[in-house]
Amino acid sequence: MRRSIGPFGAALIVFNGIMGAGIFMLPGLVHGEFGAFGPYLYPLFGLVMLVMLLPLAAAAARFDVSGGPVAYVGTAFGPFAGFQAGWLFALAKLTALAANANVFATYLTGFFPALNADIAEPLSILLLIGVLTAANVVGVKQSLRLLGAVSALKLLPLAALALGALWMFGPALPAPGPIPPLSKLEASALILLYAFVGFENALVPAGETRDARRTIPRALVLTLLLTTGFYMLIQFGFLAADPAPSDAPMMAMGAKVAGPLGAGLVTVAALASLAGNLHGNILATPRLLYAMSERGVLPGWFGRVNARFQTPANAIIAFSGLALLMALTGSFVWLAVLGTIARLFLFLLVYASLPKLRADAGERALPGPGLSAALALATGLCIWAIAQTQADAWAMLLGCAAVGTLLYAAAKRR
Repeated sequence: MRRSIGPFGAALIVFNGIMGAGIFMLPGLVHGEFGAFGPYLYPLFGLVMLVMLLPLAAAAARFDVSGGPVAYVGTAFGPFAGFQAGWLFALAKLTALAANANVFATYLTGFFPALNADIAEPLSILLLIGVLTAANVVGVKQSLRLLGAVSALKLLPLAALALGALWMFGPALPAPGPIPPLSKLEASALILLYAFVGFENALVPAGETRDARRTIPRALVLTLLLTTGFYMLIQFGFLAADPAPSDAPMMAMGAKVAGPLGAGLVTVAALASLAGNLHGNILATPRLLYAMSERGVLPGWFGRVNARFQTPANAIIAFSGLALLMALTGSFVWLAVLGTIARLFLFLLVYASLPKLRADAGERALPGPGLSAALALATGLCIWAIAQTQADAWAMLLGCAAVGTLLYAAAKRR
């Protein structure tokens, strides 16, 4: 496949991976739980995610082939470990796509109340995933152009809305108040971390990225920092407007700031944001299945490249079909929590692989003190976040891992 992704394209993939459903659902959840302290949670959890990201960026700087975690963990510990990393990644991406598709349908039917939600929501999910799947089969360049367009459509209205809310209601902003107790932060940790995960999308299509060893780490760090600042701006605007509780909180904020026009702008931004997140996901994750097939840990059918468009069409169609099934059967919060847990286990596997990769290359197993400290802290943070998991999420995660292991066994037999 061609190396068609440059620095701007990599940044678009990171940004749209991070910013999807979270920005349209979390402001209401954070405001309800933490009130005036809500905006300050974003830099706090952004810093947590930056610590988790740095070892991933260090691993990415060692590879320029597609597959991301499959390549890192598989090279360090062998094909079965690489498969488990890839399967966890695919599971995280499947749940994220399904969760965001649900939010897309909620905003669409909320803006058009005359629609019958029981029919309109599943139909809109079907059409959305179908259109984005077709767009990704056609080619990478066309996909990146579409990703750039939807990025502008979600950034500009949300920024205008937040600034308008601060201009109208800013003088009444309350003081931040005391730091919430740790128990309260722990209870909300997985949902808050969901706002920042998704950056790992850029790791996967390294084989189609120009100068991937430099481009991907830079895009990861810079885009995460900028997105954290944008999240904080939106939460300040929400705090200033203080809209009534709603299933579509940002739409309620838009209505309070600018009436029907504001609600309409938020709906356009929400639909564009969610479409961009889904589009970036469908662009990146099938390359993971393609790489797993190339390594012989998934059936060869997933590794076939369309001769006309030079895209892994089979992997794209399979991934989208599974995501559609999950979207039609799950809720946002359940899918968000399951996806976050899968990512955290994935991060732990990559962290464990970094010292082994360095040792195999004849380097010191542990890097310099700064990155070593980040690696140790990131490992501890992942374990802490995983410890907040409820029993039902564990059961589903283990069930999905069992299904993946059966696929691995089938691929190895063939």
